[in-house]
Amino acid sequence: MLLPVFTLKLRHKISPRMVAIGRYDGTHPCLAAATQAGKVFIHNPHTRSQHFNAPRVFQSPLESDVSLLNINQAVSCLTAGVLNPELGYDALLVGTQTNLLAYDVYNNSDFFYREVADGANAIVLGTLGDISSPLAIIGGNCALQGFDHEGNDLFWTVTGDNVHSLALCDFDSDGKKELLVGSEDFDIRVFKEDEIVAEMTETEIITSLCPMYGSRFGYALSNGTVGVYDKTARYWRIKSKNHAMSIHAFDLNSDGVCELITGWSNGKVDARSDRTGEVIFKDNFSSAVAGVVEGDYRMDGHAQLICCSVDGEIRGYLPGSAEMRGNLMDTSIEQDLIRELSQKKQNLLLELRNYEENAKAELSSSLNEADGHRGIIPANTKLHTALSVNLGNETQAAHAELCISTSNDTIIRAVLIFAEGIFLGESHVVHPSIHSLSSSIQIPITPPKDIPVDLHLKTFVGYRSSTQFHVFELTRQLPRFSMYALTSPDSASQPLSYVNFTIAERAQRVDEYHSVHQKLSADMADNSNLIRSLLVRAEDARLMRDMKTMKNRYMELYDLNKDLLNGYKIRCNNHTELLGNLKAVNQAIQRAGRLRVGKPKNQVITACRDAIRSNNINTLFRIMRVGTASS
Repeated sequence: MLLPVFTLKLRHKISPRMVAIGRYDGTHPCLAAATQAGKVFIHNPHTRSQHFNAPRVFQSPLESDVSLLNINQAVSCLTAGVLNPELGYDALLVGTQTNLLAYDVYNNSDFFYREVADGANAIVLGTLGDISSPLAIIGGNCALQGFDHEGNDLFWTVTGDNVHSLALCDFDSDGKKELLVGSEDFDIRVFKEDEIVAEMTETEIITSLCPMYGSRFGYALSNGTVGVYDKTARYWRIKSKNHAMSIHAFDLNSDGVCELITGWSNGKVDARSDRTGEVIFKDNFSSAVAGVVEGDYRMDGHAQLICCSVDGEIRGYLPGSAEMRGNLMDTSIEQDLIRELSQKKQNLLLELRNYEENAKAELSSSLNEADGHRGIIPANTKLHTALSVNLGNETQAAHAELCISTSNDTIIRAVLIFAEGIFLGESHVVHPSIHSLSSSIQIPITPPKDIPVDLHLKTFVGYRSSTQFHVFELTRQLPRFSMYALTSPDSASQPLSYVNFTIAERAQRVDEYHSVHQKLSADMADNSNLIRSLLVRAEDARLMRDMKTMKNRYMELYDLNKDLLNGYKIRCNNHTELLGNLKAVNQAIQRAGRLRVGKPKNQVITACRDAIRSNNINTLFRIMRVGTASS
C-alpha cells in the first residue's frame, strides 16, 4: 500500500489547474499556486528565514514560509520553468485575461510584463520546433503567442477557437517538440511551429493535455473523460460523472513507464496504466483536487508526486518500490483477483439460468405459435443494418437514417446506441410502444460534424409477448459524409440566394475598440490619482476640524467614485466587444490560411499578423484575398 511521505496543510485556497513547482533560486523546489483575490502564493519550506522585500511580494500573515505575489487581476493560467538557460534557475509565469508576467522570484524583479490582447487561458513553457530559445507559449482568444526571456514575440499563429489547454510533445518522433492545442471546438490540434500537422476531434472541450513519453500524451475533457493518445490513435479512454481537474504523467509503480495521474473534482486521485487505463493506485482528499505536479520537495534526490487540493492540503508520494509493484492500493492483488472471479461466476450463473428458462419456455409452447411466450428465437435469426439519407419534410429536418431489421418474424423491442459526439451523454435509447412493434426500426441520426463515428448497437430481439429477449451486439461505422446525398446535375437548379459581406468594418471596429480601451484605461488611472489626492485633503480637513471642507471633499470623492464605476462598466463592455471582434479577425485569418497549403499558408498568416501590427487594414484584406501584400 502506497502512503504519502509528507502532508502539508496551508491556510490558503488554491485555484484549480493553477499549481506549479520550480527552483526559483536554482536549488530549492518551491510550490507556487494561484489563490483568491488576484494573488499567487509561493511556499518555500527550505529557507524559512528568507523574506522577500519587493513591491509585488509580501510575507503571508498566516504562514512564515509562504510569500504572496500581488497580481491585482484574476489569474487565468500559471506555470514555472527555465525561461533563460543562462541564469540557471526557473521563472514564474502568470497569465491574466489582459497580461502575461514573467517573474524572477529570486531577484524579486520582472523578466518582462506584456499586454496580450487575446488573453491567456493556458500556458506552457519549453522549446518548440527549431526555435532555439525556450518560449512561454500562451493560448487565448483563437490565437497562440510565444515569448522569449526578454518578452520578444517569437511565435504567433491562429487556431480554430478559444484555447483551453496546451502541451509540448514530440508528436512525430523527430526529436523536436510539437505544440498540442486543445480548444472549445472539441479539437486537439498539433502545431509543428506554425503549421498544423494533425487534428483529432473529441466530444467535449479539452480542458487538460499532458505529454507522457515519446509521441504518447494524455487528455481530459470537460464531461469527465480522460484518456491517452499515441499520435492520432486513441489507446483508451474512460468517463466519470466527476470532472478531471488536473492530469500529469508520473512513474508511480517504478516500471520505467509513466502512468496517467488524474485529480478529480470529488477529491479522488488515481493512477492509470498508460496501456489499458486500469487503475493501479487511488487516494482521496476531503475537497476537489486543484493540481498534480512533481518535484524533489524533500531535497533527498527522489522526485515525489505532489497533489494539492483546493483547500490547501498538499500530499507527496514517492514511487513504489519494485517489491510493491502491482500492490499500490490498500487491497492486495489476490483479493482483487478473487473479486473479479466471483463477478465472472455470478454472470455465468445468471446466463445459465436464462438458458434454462428459455428451454422450459420452448417446451411449454408450440413452435408454430406465431405470437406465443417464446423464450428463444430461431437460430438462423440475423440482424441487418442499412444507412440512408432522409432529405426530411416540413415537420422533420434532413438527417441520416439508420434502419435495423431482422431476417424473420421476430420483433425489435429496443435499441441502445453508444456513439461519441452525436447524442447527449454519448448514448441513445429507442424503445417503441407495444402497439408499434415490428421487425424493423428507423432511427434518425444527425451528426454535428463531418467525421466518421463508430455506432455501437445493442438490439433486443424477441416476440411480442416475450418476457426475455436476445441481445444482438454489433458495430456499424457512420461514414464521414453520411449527411450528404448525391443529386443529378440536371435536377439541381441554379441557386437564387447569395451572401454579401464585408470584413472591413470588423477589423476597423477592432482598432476602434482598442483605442477606446486604452483611453478608458488612461482615464481610470488619472481618476485613481485624483481619488488619492482628495482622500488626503479630506483627512487634512478633518484633522484641522474644518468640517465644511471635509464634507465638500468627500462629496467630490463620492461623485468621482460614481464616475469611476460607470467608466469601469463601459470598459468591461468595451473589452468584451474587443475580444469578440478579435476572435472574429483571428478566425478570418485562419480561414484565409486554410485556403492555401504548405509554405504559402504560413506566409499568409505571418503577413496578416504584420498587417495587424502596423494597423494597415487595406493590406490585411489584400493578403486574405490574393495571399500577398505586394501588388
